[in-house]
Amino acid sequence: MEAVNTHHEEYVSTEPFISQINCPKLACVVPWVESPVASSITYQGNGMENKQQSNGELKENKAVKKKMNWSGSLIVASLTGAFGSSFLYGYNLSVVNAPAVYIKKFYNETWERRYGFSVDESTLTLLWSITVSIFAIGGLVGAIIVTPIVKFFGRKCTLLLNNVFAVTAALLMSLSLLAGSFEMLILGRIIMGVDAGISLSALPMYLSEISPKEIRGSLGQVTAIFICIGVFTGQVLGLPEIFGQESRWPYLFGAIIVPSLIQALILPFLPESPRYLLLEKHDTSKAEKAFQTFLGKDDVSHEVEEVLAESRVQRNTKLVSILQLLKTRAVRWQVITVVVTMGCYQLCGLNAIWYYTNNIFSEAGINRETIPYVTLSTGAVETLAAVFSGLVIERLGRRPLLIGGFGLMIVFFAVLTVSLTLQKTVHWLPYLSIFCILAIIASFCIGPGGIPFVLTGEFFQQSQRPAAFMIAGTVNWLSNFAVGLLFPFIQSGLQTYCFLVFAAICFAGATYLFFVLPETKNKTFHEISQAFAKRNKVSLEMQEMNHYSGERKSSAEQESNFTSSVDNGETKKGIV
Repeated sequence: MEAVNTHHEEYVSTEPFISQINCPKLACVVPWVESPVASSITYQGNGMENKQQSNGELKENKAVKKKMNWSGSLIVASLTGAFGSSFLYGYNLSVVNAPAVYIKKFYNETWERRYGFSVDESTLTLLWSITVSIFAIGGLVGAIIVTPIVKFFGRKCTLLLNNVFAVTAALLMSLSLLAGSFEMLILGRIIMGVDAGISLSALPMYLSEISPKEIRGSLGQVTAIFICIGVFTGQVLGLPEIFGQESRWPYLFGAIIVPSLIQALILPFLPESPRYLLLEKHDTSKAEKAFQTFLGKDDVSHEVEEVLAESRVQRNTKLVSILQLLKTRAVRWQVITVVVTMGCYQLCGLNAIWYYTNNIFSEAGINRETIPYVTLSTGAVETLAAVFSGLVIERLGRRPLLIGGFGLMIVFFAVLTVSLTLQKTVHWLPYLSIFCILAIIASFCIGPGGIPFVLTGEFFQQSQRPAAFMIAGTVNWLSNFAVGLLFPFIQSGLQTYCFLVFAAICFAGATYLFFVLPETKNKTFHEISQAFAKRNKVSLEMQEMNHYSGERKSSAEQESNFTSSVDNGETKKGIV
């Protein structure tokens, strides 16, 4: 840590010069905080000795991390957190699909009992679209209120308190048929959306802060895996042999209580996020215990020092608001990238398939009695694809999986459009439509299905992360609402060409990510900031500054200047 302190003092001593140049982007290209980066710096005089020593320490640390990364507590925390959070989000995406016919009949009977006449078809379609899409409005509310909640209660306690919304929603929706009130079902969907909005921000935040950076991507994919498992579970329970009957559909919504109770029983015995305890609560003792529990080892001084190094740089930085984050030029491209990835995550068309799978298969010519079992295959495929993504994300990286997933979706959306258009002329084309839907789902879950949540946690430092997740959540839920509400009308207007809209969105997203998104696997926040700066040519500004400073300084002062370059995620520094 002597190297870090010396380096930090050098940086402070150059502060007047930096302020004189007046370059707000400088912060995104000069990494000062992470001790692995700082410890690899070579200094004039005893540089080689320090470098060799630090390299040896880094090798030892990597060897230890490979053995200690996946502790029992880390696995239990991720599985329990995801089961009571992202699982319920996926479950509520698909649970309305199987009983749609019975719920519409319930709406019609209730309307006729109240007003003495049957509801017309357009009003019934509107009521059903509201029931499906109102879930996203609740999610938007949850995404907006999550920042003050996670700040005050912490990440783990927020997940625990969130179960109140889930239990309340489950009771309202499951008792709506008995009470003869479809308003209870709609209100329950709103409250369930609030639960999902909070959990989809708090859970990735919690997982990204309790996991070592070497497995941050794999652990972050737990969110996507459990979304897929939730979708699949909703499809299984919706089969006619289980709860997919007219008298049993309320049980589909009552089952939501089970994951909430399991999470409420297990999660209290696990620690809070150590980064939250150290950086926001300043409780070193509890943070050390949390690190020891999650990493499964006694010596956590290296991990604590990494966080403290970040804390020293941020010691005068308070939790930033959304407006402050949007005004910060150093993370502007990170914010834009989060908005693009989250928007494409929802607008790429997967939620349309999850919400209206039965209608799509019916239009494809599949027998209505066979549809529930064909739909079941979509949940199985997406679960397997999400698990595959979790296994390979640390090897292949985020960027190729994300761009490749969108690229494959473009291809299969185009084939699906042709298949649906010509299915009445060729008898085997409905089967090609089914294959395309399964391929689209698999392509989505391999990359776009979970990586946006991982990237949001990786792009921003501790003080910016809650605001970043609020922005991501807002975009996520507004896009979700738009798809759920508008897709039935898009489908009726464009018929078989409706999926070309989603193909265009996937193409736009993949193009943007190809030119802007750097690889983030196994990198610290500051290394990611450097990569963004290099990709967006902010490094040219640094070269101009160095040239400008060289003209003003004497040759003796120039010897203390340095240059930095980022090459394949490894930071190499030297004195010029």
